[in-house]
Parts: sequence; structure tokens; C-alpha cells
Amino acid sequence: MQHRIIVIGAGYTGAIAAGRLAKRLHREDVAITLVNAESDFVERVRMHQLAVGQDLEPRPFSEMFAGTGVELKLAKVTGVDVDRGTVAVIDADGAEELTYDSLVYALGSGWTTQGVPGTAEHAHEIAGRPGALRLRERLAGLDAGQPVVVVGGGLTGLEAATEIAEARPDLDVALAARGRLGDWLSPRGRRHLRKVFDRLGITVHEHTAVAGVEADRIATADGTSVPAAVTVWTTGFVVHPIAKATALEVTGTGQIVVDGTMRSVSHPDVYAIGDAAMVMGPGDKPLRMSCASGTPTAWQAADAIAARLTGGKLPNAPLRYFNQCISLGRKEGLIQYVTADDRAVRAALTGRLAAVYKELVCKGAAWGVANPTLGMPTRRRRVVQERTGAGSAVRTSA
Repeated sequence: MQHRIIVIGAGYTGAIAAGRLAKRLHREDVAITLVNAESDFVERVRMHQLAVGQDLEPRPFSEMFAGTGVELKLAKVTGVDVDRGTVAVIDADGAEELTYDSLVYALGSGWTTQGVPGTAEHAHEIAGRPGALRLRERLAGLDAGQPVVVVGGGLTGLEAATEIAEARPDLDVALAARGRLGDWLSPRGRRHLRKVFDRLGITVHEHTAVAGVEADRIATADGTSVPAAVTVWTTGFVVHPIAKATALEVTGTGQIVVDGTMRSVSHPDVYAIGDAAMVMGPGDKPLRMSCASGTPTAWQAADAIAARLTGGKLPNAPLRYFNQCISLGRKEGLIQYVTADDRAVRAALTGRLAAVYKELVCKGAAWGVANPTLGMPTRRRRVVQERTGAGSAVRTSA
């Protein structure tokens, strides 16, 4: 019998984990199934580009995983039973139940309204392709001079505001941030950010909490009304709700509690990666939801599963940060160098060179997903021990 590995979610982390498992393990010994609702890979870090009318290169999973031994299952995950070791899905043919011996949970996250009235009805989001395409259509229909307000001063908000302002200089673009613009950056980083915002004509509403969203404006906590023909909501992410509905140990935010190998502390046959996992980094601080955090967790989980199945050495790679890469339109960028626990240091790369750097990072991440079995590691080891959802079994492969 093959050891059945199911990976649910094919964003950056899920797709990388599936490909790395295919590289690590002998094809005769494992059956790797990647479950995803969409048929092609979504470059989530480029959704602000898609929203302003730029076309992204299609990356069909059927081509990416052809010949790798990874089976693609196009279906929506509707539930997980971690005690029975099953995943409930629904596809074009109806409902189905898949059985696993090892599960990699990579369903990721989506946008959150933060409970602000009117946000769900009137605001746009760019946490995924459907939202970005809706915003794309709305922006294309705006006349010159109409106001667009981006709510949220984090990385997504900065990238969205600058991308829109650069692509549509005829619009009146503003950003509403709870704190000071780029307050987590170094002084050099903040100066450059302010310079770019000024050059693009973006109005900044600092220390502004949004209390409500209407069709043509936002209302702030201090009673101010800011005109907004379009409101773009980028205040953070919330994890997929399925994990919280299972018997897995999760945090109050619904993230799965894992150990250093990304293994669930309550159910050892389950691994969680990316935004779905509560992962502790340097300084005992949780890793933030980001591609920079998610990719190393995918490597860690895949290598840990392979090690446990083949009797190899468990990985002990440090999970740390090096920089924050921020695109500020297509011509400007900001690379803020940080400590291992994500605190800004004095050094920062700015300008055109930073834009090229960020573009290379994005292309490199997409290349890694699109070529799942190329590069290191390349040694496929034989399975010598396997666990099943119903209990434990040991076998030796010839």
C-alpha cells in the first residue's frame, strides 16, 4: 500500500509542499494528491497589479505537475475529519470523501471586514483573484477625478495605493492608516515611502480609524467623512474557517497550533503551513501572514514528512526574516532590511533597483511553484515507515 498524502490548498505553500514531497519521496511508495478549487496557480502577491488592468501569466496546475507523480484534484474542500483521517470535497461530479495517512493543511487566508459596518456591501478586496477582478472592472469604469480610498497602511495597502495611483494618475487616490505612514519602517524607508506617495499625489490620512463604509464615502471614528467612489479594504487577513470546525488544536484566530516541524500538536498525522499555522519564530514571536513566512514552513513540513517516512533526520531549519519587499508601482520599490524577528534596521534599498529586486523575488517564487520537481532536493528516498489515520503500521520497501 502507498502512503496517502493529501495537500489541501494550492497557493504558494501548498503547491511548494506538494512538489517538494514529490522530489523527496519515491513515487512507488506514496500517493500525493493536491486539492484545489481553481485549475491554475494564483500569484497572490500580484493581485494589486491584476486589479489595475495588468495581465498575469497563466500557470495551469495540469502543466506544472505533469509527470511529477502529484495527482491534481479540482475540488472545493468542505470539511476535514482529523479523527477519521478524511477530507470532504465537492467537485463537478458532486460530493466525495478522500482518505489520508498524512494531511498538509494549506487553505490559507482571506480578507476580513474587521466587523466594520458597510464593508462587506461596499468595499473591494484583493486577497484573491475574484476580488481583484471585480475591483479591476470597477476601476476601469471610473471617470477622471473620482476618489479612491485604500483602507489599511500595511504592505498590501501600500502596494495597492501606489499601483492604482501610478496606473490611473487621473484618479484622486488616498490611503487611510491607523498609525503613521510606514511607522514600522526605518527612517530611510519612511522618507522614501513619503517621497513616492507625494510624487504620485496620494493623500494620506494618518491615525485614522474607519468606522463605516458607504457606497460613496468612508466614515472615520472622529466623525469625518472621506469621499470614496471606490473603497479598497486591506486591513489584514483571516484564516480559512475549516480548521476551527475540526478537533485540531487551534488558536483564538483559528490558526492550527504546530511544533517546529509544522506538525499539529494535537493530531500528528496533520501538518499545517502558511497562514493556516500558528508558527513561532525568533524571539518567540508568531510569524506574520505572508509569502515570506509561508514558503519556509512548506519546506519544513515537506522535509519533516519525508524524514519521518524514510527514517531520515528531521529538519531543523531556522524560520527567520531578512527583509520586507514592497512594490510601489512598477518603477519604484522599497526593500526594508529587518532583524530575524522582523524589526526594521537602518539599511533599506530604494528606487528603481528595489523595484527590480522585488520583481525578481516575485518571479522566483512563481518559478519555484511552476517547476515543482526541479532544483534541490532531488534524491527520492524509499518509505520505510508509515502512519495511517486509523493507527500505526510499519512496512519496509524493497
